[in-house]
Amino acid sequence: MSPGPLQWPALRGGLLALTAAVLFGVSTPLVQRLGVGIGSLTTAALLYAGAALVGMTMRRRIDREAQVQRRDAGRLGLMALSGAAIGPVALAWGLQQTSGTSASLMLTLEAVFTAVLARLWYRETLDRRVILAMALITLGGAALVLDRADTGHEQVLGLLAVLAATAAWGLDNTLSRALAERDPGQVVMFKGALGAFATATLAVALGEPLPPWASALGLLAVGATGYGLSLRFYLLAQRAFGAARTGSVFAFAPFVGAVVAFLLGERNGSLWLVAGAGLMLTGILLHLAERHSHEHLHEAVEHEHAHSHDDLHHTHDHPTPVTTHSHVHRHEPVRHSHPHVPDDHHAHRH
Repeated sequence: MSPGPLQWPALRGGLLALTAAVLFGVSTPLVQRLGVGIGSLTTAALLYAGAALVGMTMRRRIDREAQVQRRDAGRLGLMALSGAAIGPVALAWGLQQTSGTSASLMLTLEAVFTAVLARLWYRETLDRRVILAMALITLGGAALVLDRADTGHEQVLGLLAVLAATAAWGLDNTLSRALAERDPGQVVMFKGALGAFATATLAVALGEPLPPWASALGLLAVGATGYGLSLRFYLLAQRAFGAARTGSVFAFAPFVGAVVAFLLGERNGSLWLVAGAGLMLTGILLHLAERHSHEHLHEAVEHEHAHSHDDLHHTHDHPTPVTTHSHVHRHEPVRHSHPHVPDDHHAHRH
């Protein structure tokens, strides 16, 4: 059998997650610069307003992607609260208190929160290699805190705020896993709009001043790419190989942010920073080196999502040849063995 989706199940998902990571990673030091003198609620509102605008332009036809349903409203609301309100507000505040490089690297812990929650909620597999990877990433985060410990109380508080943001986004990532089969443009649009409305309302209620036009436009643009486009690619990656592995590849984002912060002139840090970065990078590489294959059973199921017929899981017929498309379809029971990841068709228990 020639190489294809079954031989390289993580390749497409990995590339999508890496694209999301680069877009988000670049945004972190830019938010730190553009957000100077702007309230954290206002910053979050502008970022997710930009995401909502770009999501609006990325919606797909009903015959190409499964549409967001009314029953998804509660989950979208929780995603907006954790990922579009608590997360960016905590990050925006923390970035104004601590080093951009340390804050960027601390965001790697989002992968740990995502992997643990994905295991608890979706029973995604976590072998010893993955557990060791998460332990190394966590130790790296502790080293970053030690790096900031000698620079003052506010620096540590800022880093802890970034840690709170990673926990909120880990919850958001886990919640979004159930919507990965929906049109990602619609998910981005609804989440961004809800988050922007909530944070903007709070910003006005608490009397945060209006930002300068240049900064506002800059944050909108960063939100469109680093939060809108990035989320779209993230959702597509979750569709391809699950929440835990998407979070692991996405953990490259902080290193992109750290490099951008360095290029923008930030040079502070100690050996603790280098040690933390090394531990985190080792953990990420260990997680990505995982390989998983065994005989497994697919139960009969009927569902709707965007799919093509170049794998062994979509064998139903069409009157005429089709490309990627979406419709309600049924899977008959089948037992087989091939390398796989916990995507929508491989959520079996181990």
